[in-house]
Amino acid sequence: MQIGHHSELLDRLAASYALGTLKGPARRRFEAYARQSATVRASMLLWQERMAAMTELPEPITPSPNVWKRIEIQLAQELQAQRLGEQPNDSVLQATLQRLRRALGRWRMGAFAGAVATIAAVGIGLQSSRSLDAQVGQLSAQLKASQQMQYVAVLSDDKSAASVLITFDAGQNTLTVKRVSGYQEAADRSLQLWALPEGGGPQSLGVLGGDKVIRIATPAEQVVRVPMLAISLEPKGGVPSATGPTGPVLFKGALLAASP
Repeated sequence: MQIGHHSELLDRLAASYALGTLKGPARRRFEAYARQSATVRASMLLWQERMAAMTELPEPITPSPNVWKRIEIQLAQELQAQRLGEQPNDSVLQATLQRLRRALGRWRMGAFAGAVATIAAVGIGLQSSRSLDAQVGQLSAQLKASQQMQYVAVLSDDKSAASVLITFDAGQNTLTVKRVSGYQEAADRSLQLWALPEGGGPQSLGVLGGDKVIRIATPAEQVVRVPMLAISLEPKGGVPSATGPTGPVLFKGALLAASP
């Protein structure tokens, strides 16, 4: 089955892959589909970006000294009980372990808890009684409703290796370009992003700096009807749009609709 032709199924699989709930042979099959299909690869990378953005939201949390003090007191009490021959029974030990795990886990998982809180803030409730498909479906629907990214492109090199992920936010007229490979141009060269419209010459969308993530203000009419994007290697600072690419085209890929 060509899952790229079934948008709802593809979205659920990509979300499950990013969440880590797609495992074993199913995960490997999905990765194989992604290697063969730009549509599947784009959906997979887009969901990974969404999940990564959520985990980056919370600020680091420093545990209170009182937390460690309570742990020390609890351990000292258990040690004293052992020395006095008052061995705690299994239920007491289990209760102690649970309390320690909760105290430590509260801080060690602070970033994850922050991400979960962010998801809850946009109305995503993953109820344990629902099936995985229902959970992923709800997550997909809520995230789509809260996102403005409507187009996505995965630009690959001549060996079909994904090198650049591009998303376009139609609400903000913003292109976000993220490098996902280790390619780095020389100091006297620049990467330049081009739109490749049907029946027309290449149009420059901007020169890319050396940052891993670059955002470019772009009018929607320059993007929404463009089937392909490409990146060429140019002299430092890029070349005028009217001349078109003068250096080699390093990465290219289809621009796909991913409307929420």
